[in-house]
Amino acid sequence: MSHEYYRRGRNWFTAIGVLFCVMGGIVLIQQLLIWGIEFVEEFLVNAEFTNEKVSVAMLGFGIFMIVLGFRKHEQKR
Repeated sequence: MSHEYYRRGRNWFTAIGVLFCVMGGIVLIQQLLIWGIEFVEEFLVNAEFTNEKVSVAMLGFGIFMIVLGFRKHEQKR
């Protein structure tokens, strides 16, 4: 392989981002199956600190980490 080859996405930023997205997605799907769309929507917009809000934050953080993992790396010479 040449020294210019770079395996995009094969770093810990992307791995942690995927992990956070999977965990947040599992919790949201579980809550949707248990409570239904109306209750989960209510839990998302009320003033209390709920599990659904944490799951949405986890999805956002996971997407941020994936984007951070795919940024262009400048190699020092």
